[in-house]
Amino acid sequence: MTTGKQTTEASPILVLGGNGKTGARVAARLWEAGHQVRIGSRAATPAFDWDDNTSWAAALDGVSAVYASYQPDLCVPGAVETITAFYNAAAAAGVTNIVLLSGRGEPEALDAERALQATSLDWTIIRASWFFQNFSENFFLDEILAGAIALPDSLSPEPFVDVEDIAEIAVAALTTTRHRGQLYEVTGPEAISFADAIAQIAQARGHEIGYHSVPMAAYKQGLIDAQLPPEIIELVIYLFSTVLDGRNLPVADGVRQALGRAPGNFADYVARTATTGAWEAK
Repeated sequence: MTTGKQTTEASPILVLGGNGKTGARVAARLWEAGHQVRIGSRAATPAFDWDDNTSWAAALDGVSAVYASYQPDLCVPGAVETITAFYNAAAAAGVTNIVLLSGRGEPEALDAERALQATSLDWTIIRASWFFQNFSENFFLDEILAGAIALPDSLSPEPFVDVEDIAEIAVAALTTTRHRGQLYEVTGPEAISFADAIAQIAQARGHEIGYHSVPMAAYKQGLIDAQLPPEIIELVIYLFSTVLDGRNLPVADGVRQALGRAPGNFADYVARTATTGAWEAK
């Protein structure tokens, strides 16, 4: 249960990455609760572009609070400098509260956290790593639909987290005062291997999904052969070789700290997602 003083600002809440996995859910929950929401994306009006700081002022105009999900990831070159500049622009525009989605196990994300904590803004940090929904909303979805997936053989088990939990914490932090100055490191209730995750999905789907472990070099070559952009390839390899090297194996208690309940578990996510047809070939 979330307690704390409810904020009453009539000004909009800016949701950056409002079309992404967490941002879309944060925006939907805010709308459902009757809050004004401004989506921060290149396609929105006014447009917001992390790479164009001249777009920030219009997006921030009149805003009281911001949900900040940096795209594509806080670990990419220049991200910390960009988001630090955004914090300063937000403070200058009159924003009082920022909720930051941070990266668990990423040194660069820690720098972005420290930069936010050094500002005059009220802040809440949600530190998360791999989502349940990476298996049903891009990332691994095409391979699952194709019935075969290959991943590096070096990947550690991961306590995947439900983005629904992240969204619930973010909305509470944007609309009440009790989460201000809090850092929540969030995971699911247990670490599971990628092979086990795929096996659970295959069973729920009712169709076999071949799982293959390959050396990291071979995996990277597969991405090159698929003609992915070089910057995306480097980001994927960095994440696989850094945050999935075992450093994020321990389960964290941030969901319970924030919401007073256990985090969502992977089996329940698989069961509910299977009913939506997300894993059925179109």
